Amino acid sequence: MAAITAGMVKELREKTDAPMMECKKALTEADGDMGKAEELLRVKLGNKASKAASRITAEGIVGIEVAADGKCAAMVELNCETDFVSRNDDFIGLGADVAKLVVAHEPADVDALSALRLGDKSVEEVRAALVGKIGENMSIRRFVRVEAEGSMASYVHGSRIGVLVDLVGGDEQLGKDLAMHIAASKPKSVDASGVPGALIDAERRIAIEKAREAGKPEAMLEKIADGTVQKFLKEVTLLGQVFVKAEDGKQTVEALLKSRGARVAGFELYVVGEGIEKKVSDFAAEVAAQAASAQK
Repeated sequence: MAAITAGMVKELREKTDAPMMECKKALTEADGDMGKAEELLRVKLGNKASKAASRITAEGIVGIEVAADGKCAAMVELNCETDFVSRNDDFIGLGADVAKLVVAHEPADVDALSALRLGDKSVEEVRAALVGKIGENMSIRRFVRVEAEGSMASYVHGSRIGVLVDLVGGDEQLGKDLAMHIAASKPKSVDASGVPGALIDAERRIAIEKAREAGKPEAMLEKIADGTVQKFLKEVTLLGQVFVKAEDGKQTVEALLKSRGARVAGFELYVVGEGIEKKVSDFAAEVAAQAASAQK
């Protein structure tokens, strides 16, 4: 039996927002397996146990550049330590400049991008100089460059959520509407073929266990799971989602595209800080530590 530490319980609580004792019970039952414990909590508590998955913890901006002909676009995530710096004009300008370089030069990775020239300096030299000027660390976390099959549409929400959409057919307004929809609804893929199998398998397992705990007959479990998975796929795929601007509140993105004779060849979605855990300072603990050090 794996030892269940307070740190493990805290981590699971932050991921799921479940009560502390429920987290401890789930970890004990899962023998310390964090992923399995999260599934157990979702069986007991429903989707509330996964709400923390969308929390954004790091600061920064998304920079986007679309080529004049609409056939190529780039999106860059530039991170910093505080929200204050994310609103700095020089920091924002660096994000825009870097996105332009990605469109123009198609670098292979962040290191190659950092070596490109911005005026008479490399991107890395400009970044380092800005760190020295502002007094806060910053980094280029990731970027993507897309060659469009149709034409590229883009949208940035509050500098923290960025979207690129490759729209075949339709018009500029449709592309913008779809980009805004993606920013709001955050689909995982265009259709079911792009959803990772591991996510589908997890939804199926959870549905079966929830139905079993509810006393449903064993013979019905697979059918119940099939229905749950289909509902899940509608919620997480772009084509299956209800369009955010649908006047009747029912029209799906798939139906919208069909009515306009268009299709989405692909999309990219960046949310600043996604998957990064931000260090939280305990001011009282820091003061106590400093006092103890001073006494020594």
